[in-house]
Amino acid sequence: MPQSWSYTRVLPENFTPRPLRQLLTDWLLPSHLVHDLRINQRVLVNGDYRSMNELVAGGDTLLLTFKPEDFKEPFPDVDPDSAATVSVVYETADLLIVNKTRGSKTHPNQPGERGTTLNHVAAYLGPNEPGPYILSRLDQETTGALMMTKTPAVVPIMVRNIAEKRVQRTYLAWVHGNLSGTGTFTGSIGRDLADKRKRQIDGDHAQPAVTHYTAVDHQPGATLVRLWLETGRTHQLRVHLAHSGHSLVGDPLYGPGDPCQLRLHCWQLAFPQPFTLGDKRTTVTAPIPSDFNHFHMDQA
Repeated sequence: MPQSWSYTRVLPENFTPRPLRQLLTDWLLPSHLVHDLRINQRVLVNGDYRSMNELVAGGDTLLLTFKPEDFKEPFPDVDPDSAATVSVVYETADLLIVNKTRGSKTHPNQPGERGTTLNHVAAYLGPNEPGPYILSRLDQETTGALMMTKTPAVVPIMVRNIAEKRVQRTYLAWVHGNLSGTGTFTGSIGRDLADKRKRQIDGDHAQPAVTHYTAVDHQPGATLVRLWLETGRTHQLRVHLAHSGHSLVGDPLYGPGDPCQLRLHCWQLAFPQPFTLGDKRTTVTAPIPSDFNHFHMDQA
């Protein structure tokens, strides 16, 4: 396993000078990592150690080095499994986005469990990589873009980006009935005390939830919608759509009992790169499954 992770960044010429500590904070590094970099002198500017209070400016080259001891869990305990099902749609030295298949769990729920997407990705990365570290989750029957990191250093950065809504997730779904135009669902979502598997509008310990939708296509008895989440509550899309009277086609938990499989796909992720500033985002699209548009409502 790696003994360290190093990142080299050249500040753009139009960069506004600021103290080194402020830059690291603006890069969303948590305070404990900034502290470790400072006391161990593992951040260099143009090859030399500088005080955290000194200014950095456009054209400066920064080298950051992280050690396993900087992290509570530097090496995830994930047993590798076959990489045959891994479909990579985006990969850098830091990030990995795969197109999750239907029926595959995102991650193990108990020690030694195998067969999940995380197990498959661990096999894909190989024994010399510390990851994968999961960033997003999809229900077992949901397909599409699933984001992970390959090193522990970028985990807190991307978790913060997700929490502060700088990562935009767009889904495609087929729903029952005729839905038109655009709109927003805002019902708060909490636990369903009658069924521990489920969530419901205004349920126990309900939290705010916001889902935007746009109708993009129709079949007899069904509508294809594009969905954008502002929040990330458990089963948010499924609960909001079912509550609206347009449950997801194939939803075994909130739908009318269709014999077909769930038609919910995480289609796009738009996100900022770690160790960057500004509003620029990378957009990654996960191809939809070959059977996504093929079903017959008269069989439901």
